[in-house]
Amino acid sequence: MHSLSIFGTSSDAGKSTLAFAITYLLHHRGIKVAPFKAQNVSNNSQVSDDGGEIAIPQHFAAESIGVKTSVSMNPILLKSGGNSCAHIIINGKNIGNQDVWSYYRDIDTLKPFAKEAFETLRKTYECIVAEGAGSPVELNLMQKDLSNIFIADEFNTKIILVADIQKGGVFASIYGVYKLLPKKLRKNLIGVIVNKFQGDMTLFDEGVKIIQERFGIKVLGVVPFCPFNLGFEDAQSLMNYRQDTTDAIIKVGVVRLPHISNFTDFEPLVADAQVELTFVSSLSEASLCDVVVLPGSKRVVDDLAWLKERGFESLLSSKEKVIVAICGGYEMMFEKIFDPLMIESDEKEVQGFGRFKGVVTFQKEKILKKGTYNLFGTIVDGYEIHNAVATKRAKKKKNLYGTFVHALFESDEFRYKLFSSINPNYTGYSFQTYKTKAIQKFALHIDKHIDMDHIEKMLHE
Repeated sequence: MHSLSIFGTSSDAGKSTLAFAITYLLHHRGIKVAPFKAQNVSNNSQVSDDGGEIAIPQHFAAESIGVKTSVSMNPILLKSGGNSCAHIIINGKNIGNQDVWSYYRDIDTLKPFAKEAFETLRKTYECIVAEGAGSPVELNLMQKDLSNIFIADEFNTKIILVADIQKGGVFASIYGVYKLLPKKLRKNLIGVIVNKFQGDMTLFDEGVKIIQERFGIKVLGVVPFCPFNLGFEDAQSLMNYRQDTTDAIIKVGVVRLPHISNFTDFEPLVADAQVELTFVSSLSEASLCDVVVLPGSKRVVDDLAWLKERGFESLLSSKEKVIVAICGGYEMMFEKIFDPLMIESDEKEVQGFGRFKGVVTFQKEKILKKGTYNLFGTIVDGYEIHNAVATKRAKKKKNLYGTFVHALFESDEFRYKLFSSINPNYTGYSFQTYKTKAIQKFALHIDKHIDMDHIEKMLHE
């Protein structure tokens, strides 16, 4: 059976969500399937079941079908560094920072890692759904493209194009990508999915005809836009969340740090009918919120300076405001941050906000853990990804909650305890029940609008 590559005609075309949905649908058709992305660029990551660090989309897709997560599903992960550098993670482990020019110069040395990871998965699974990155036909980068051309060519995968009709120029983008693909890969193209359609579907009947008859490309489906507030890959996709605030009684403001990370922490708040979630960039916006969340950060020292420059110190030092500080946000709440090896910045010592006594120290070895935690008197199934160490994993001081542990808001018990103390009318909900239903609903939506029978048939050819 062939594996499958999901290419986008542009960035943010919906590759991640469609790759997830197709993985889910193939699984429920009885095919042993696994998600994959050779190289991901994202500050949003999770701890895999084999103890490494991988990007959220592949972790989310595997978890959704009950498959154990593995570093082989995302062998190369890049996170933002400073001064045009990237923080490089290979097979789940940090190998340090590298400038972008050197990374692309040495790209051939990374191809064996991507190849080995794919081959490892193929030993267990019938079909690998390999998500691409950006556009597969950036002509100046095609020889340095690990996620699109390299995997599709090396493993002779079948290919689906995903085009975002909201961006405009959908015909040019489909035809242009198709014509610029290497001939070998054109032959492996199953068809195109026109994504994020809004309005009267019949208005695109002629468009389907043009793509199929003039371009010679099968249209696998036209998918109406459907919000899916789970599995966010990057900050751009996060900002596209949709929320009904009609019944909201609690306003939560997440500080939109320049290097915000692990923003999937806030998916339970997006889904909570009694919570209005907003991302704030100014002191005045944050002051209007019942709860302020200081999130994870890939560059803690830089984001700490950003907060001080914008006057957040007065609010974050307030004992009246309810504040939840997670991972990087937690580290900022100590008296000092020591970075003797300059892991995250050029400064070896900086002053924190001083809400918690003591210091945090950055160490070279990253802590990667997942499990069940007792935090603030509640049970949380969470995970840790951090270089900093402190005397305690979590601390509470009056209205300030701080912890290294991500997925805190996935605990129904913690959300109820926190929000009901602010507004007794808060009743809460089951996030896991919501998540299961949302996944099923979205997958059925995709199944209704794409030709899965044809896709499966072509994978067997």
